[in-house]
Formats: sequence, structure tokens, C-alpha cells
Amino acid sequence: MKPIRVATFDGPGAPPVIREVPWPKVGRKSALIQIGACGVCGTDLHILKGHWPKPLPWPFTLGHEMTGIVQEIGPDLKTDWMDLPIGIGSKIMVPPFMPCGECYYCRHYPENSNRCQTPVYYGRYLGFDRPPHLWGGWAEYVYVDLEALPGTKIYKLPETMPLRLGALSEPLTSCIRGFARAQKMGLFRWGDTVVIQGSGPIGILAIAAAREMGAGRVICVGAPEEPRLALARRFGAEATVDIEAYPTSEARVARVREIVGGYGADLVMDCTGHPAAGPEGVEMLRDGAAMIEMGQFTDAGSIATNWHRFVAKDVVIIGSWAFTENDLALGIRMLDHARDRYPWAAMQTIYPFDEDGVSRAVADAMAMRTVKSTIVPFPELLEA
Repeated sequence: MKPIRVATFDGPGAPPVIREVPWPKVGRKSALIQIGACGVCGTDLHILKGHWPKPLPWPFTLGHEMTGIVQEIGPDLKTDWMDLPIGIGSKIMVPPFMPCGECYYCRHYPENSNRCQTPVYYGRYLGFDRPPHLWGGWAEYVYVDLEALPGTKIYKLPETMPLRLGALSEPLTSCIRGFARAQKMGLFRWGDTVVIQGSGPIGILAIAAAREMGAGRVICVGAPEEPRLALARRFGAEATVDIEAYPTSEARVARVREIVGGYGADLVMDCTGHPAAGPEGVEMLRDGAAMIEMGQFTDAGSIATNWHRFVAKDVVIIGSWAFTENDLALGIRMLDHARDRYPWAAMQTIYPFDEDGVSRAVADAMAMRTVKSTIVPFPELLEA
């Protein structure tokens, strides 16, 4: 068997290095998955900027929005997490965050298993030095090992779902969970007006999720006009607010309130990754409404704010971190059902898997020249 190529990074700011590793022997409860597509997530960018708040096992392979095809599989691995049968040729998505199932939160608060204390993290906490060195999506293959890492979970994709489309299921699920928590609390009702802060990939996916889950109106605040705000409107945002045309917080809040009318929006979701967006979003709300904060997944720093505004407006602020293991099945199902309602492929800019391709995918995402940079190691699998 020929060696497998995998990208690694030696630390924040370092360029990608393509390394070759030997073809692994697949264990009894393991699988080797040929990568079909893997997105560049905002979290990957923050990690490369040095914003991740915990120690990381440099060098390691980034990439966690991954799909692929099972090439080899052990005899004891017969089903995915949802008990769907899998085998050689099955289309699979592998999430990054996988609750262990045994810790305090997993056992006592399964609805909060996203706060698992000992999760499995592909594309983040598994270092390159650990054999067989295939622990992230920016590679030709990824190795899943449910014996050594029993918290690992894999999900079968519908046979008719293109792998590049399936690569959006993980980030879409994060949006779904945020809105679902607001719905459960009675803070997101059918027909509500929703403002999405941020026009990056999570913001665009949040527009689709909000519409699929019952929003009556969706407004997106972000930049730049091309390609992001233009795509936001294609996804169903009835209006967009360009932060380059409205450069101050006061101007953006006034413009949003002008668009939504009345006393403000019923719900705001922050997907920006910029700490200052939170207090600004609160001012876009009507009194007594709610804000979902899911943009601050990494630690981008602190800001000065006035908690009196949260009290005076009588608002609810919901922090939403990733998803639980069962949420992912809902994300895949929504993506499948809505596959023809949104221009999903228009989100994705495709890059080859080599040092130049990975470097450009990261640089273009950081410069907001793309919405979702997507690395495709095998062009023949692009539409598979």
C-alpha cells in the first residue's frame, strides 16, 4: 500500500507540512475512511491564531468538518452511532467533539453531554505522534478507533447525499442546537424575526436553520458584500446590513431597528467570533427577547460591557456550545430534507490537498475571500 499523506501544523502561525505515514492495520472495532471533503472552520482559524484556551498537542492535524467513504473496517464495527448498518463503501461523517458517555455530565445530564469532561476530539486533541497518525480531516484518510477511543461516534450519511454537502452537517448542527434551546425555553416562536450577526459560514448556515425552524423574517449583519452578504440573501435573508457601510455599533443597531420595525428583533444569534458583537446584539433586541451567543467558541478576549443593559431590557442570554451526540442526527436529516432549498454548494470554495492548497484555504478563509473553504483530497469524490 502506498503511504498516506496528512497535513500537520507545528504551532500557531506555522505553515502546513504534508507528511507521509504508512497504511495502517485496521483494528477489530476501527475503520479507515477516505476523506471526501473537509471544511475549514472558524475554530481552526482561531487555533492557528493562538486563541484556543487549552494546551494543544502540536504538531497535529486540523480539520473536523469531514466526510468520507469507508475503505476498510474491522469485523466488530457494524453500525454507526444511530445503529444504522455500515460497511465498506458507506458514506460517513466524523464529528470533532464526541462525549465519552461515562463522565458526570454524560451520565446525569445527557442533554448537556456537550459539556463532557473527557471527550474525544478529532482534529484537535489527538496529536500526530499518536499512531497511526490519522486523527484529523486535512488528510487523505482519517482513522477511527472505537476500541482505543470508545467515545468515538460516526454517522452514516444518506447514500444520495454528496460528500461535500455532508461536510456542512457538523456546523449546521451547532446552529440547530442553539435555536432548539431557545424554542424549548419558549423564546423562539413560529414567525419570529431573527437577526443573525455574522455572515461567515456559521452565519449563513444559521440563516437556513432559522428559516427551517420557523423564523418569519431573517436579517443578517456582516461583511463583505461579496461573497458573503450576497450569499446571505440567496439563503433567504430578507435584508443585510454591511458593517463596512455602517462602521459604528450605533449605526448598525439603528439600521437593524429600521429594518425590523417595532421595538426590535425577537431573537438575535451571534455567530461572529468578535466579543464586541454580544452587547451590540442585545441592543438590536426588543425588550423581553433573547440572544443566542454561539460565536465565542474560542477565547478572543474580554470586553467592557454594562450589565445594566441586560437587566433593563429584561433579556435572556443563551450560551450555546457545540452539540450533543444526538443533535448530529437531526443536523444530517435537516440538511438532507432541505438539500434543494438552499444553494449549499455556493458556500464552498474547493481547494486541493497539498501544502499550497491548504495554505490558500486557510488564508482565504481568514481574509473572508471565501465563505467556506473546503479541502478535497480526491477530486473524483467531489460529487460522490
